Amino acid sequence: MKQLVLASGNAGKLRELSVILDDLGYQLHAQSEFGVSEIAETGTTFVENAIIKARHAASVTGLAALADDSGLEVDALGGAPGVYSARFSGPAANDQSNNALLVEKLQTVPIAERSARYRAVIVLMRHAADPSPLICEGSWDGVIHLQPAGTGGFGYDPYFFLPELGCTSAELSASEKNRISHRGKALAELKRRLKGHDV
Repeated sequence: MKQLVLASGNAGKLRELSVILDDLGYQLHAQSEFGVSEIAETGTTFVENAIIKARHAASVTGLAALADDSGLEVDALGGAPGVYSARFSGPAANDQSNNALLVEKLQTVPIAERSARYRAVIVLMRHAADPSPLICEGSWDGVIHLQPAGTGGFGYDPYFFLPELGCTSAELSASEKNRISHRGKALAELKRRLKGHDV
């Protein structure tokens, strides 16, 4: 088994990625197993932040590293919250305060102008100085509703409405969401490209 370190402390993310990568002969480890600390995400794009996290984990562990960064882009807000999705409402942000601010900012915007997308970027770096990291992206289009629906998912999911399905992301089953979401698409791309990529 080839060893990879995940530049994240998210246990759910580790489980999800482990299943996919195990099929390809990769064993994924949490960065906490190696005492790798979180690093400040100072990039202005999802790609930059994912590279920062992957490079840090690879540098500390000496292993190939996998990282992702994702968020919500709302067209009427000029692409915000974007890379600041997790901390949209400030340093003490949580899902509730972030969603409250989103609804407040869109209160006077007609639904036809509330188009949005979730975007995810996954980066694989073979080593800390890798000049050509593997970058996989996925996006998921929707519309922001001002009334929440559904109890699944997290983040902005109760407000992220999918017109083609007639429901919010929070109303989907976990398996359905993983299949069609931004992260699901990025992971499918990662799996496809890893089959012909030597790490």
